[in-house]
Amino acid sequence: MPDVPIHPEARIGHVHLKVADLDRALAFWHGVLGFEITQRMGNQAVFLSAGGYHHHIALNTWESAGGPPPPRGTTGLYHVALVYPDRKALAAALLRVVEAGIELEGASDHGVSEAIYLRDPDGNGVELYRDRPRVEWPRDAAGNLAMGNRRFDLQALLAELR
Repeated sequence: MPDVPIHPEARIGHVHLKVADLDRALAFWHGVLGFEITQRMGNQAVFLSAGGYHHHIALNTWESAGGPPPPRGTTGLYHVALVYPDRKALAAALLRVVEAGIELEGASDHGVSEAIYLRDPDGNGVELYRDRPRVEWPRDAAGNLAMGNRRFDLQALLAELR
C-alpha cells in the first residue's frame, strides 16, 4: 500500500459517546457547554450541534444505560477536544464550567494552543481549547513544531471577558 497522506480537507465530523444517563449527560453537554439539541430519540440518544450542523456530539445509552465509566488504565477515548474560535470564546466556556462547579483536571499552554481539561459526568475527557495562528506556532532550529506544556494562566484568560 503506498504511503499516501489523508486528503488535507478531511476532518472529524462528529463524536458519538456512550453515556449511562442521557439527562445527566445533557445537563453537561447542553446545559453547561451550550451545544444545541438537533434531535432526540427518547431516552436512548440525543444529537447536539454548534451553529446548526446536524450533529457534532451524539450521546446514546444503547449499550451503556446505567453503566459505570471505564476504569483508568484501559483503552478507549482519551478526550474529545472542542476548539473555540478565539481567546474570548474560550474564556466564556471556562466561565460556564467554573460557574457550574465542574472541577478542572488541568490547563496547559502548548505553544500552538491554550487548553483546559475536565471530565464529563460519564468520565469522558474533555479538552476546551483555542489554536494560536500558525505563524505563532513555536518551532525548533530545524523548523519542526515544538509544542510544550507550559502553565496556562486561567485568571488572565477570564480577564478577556472584562
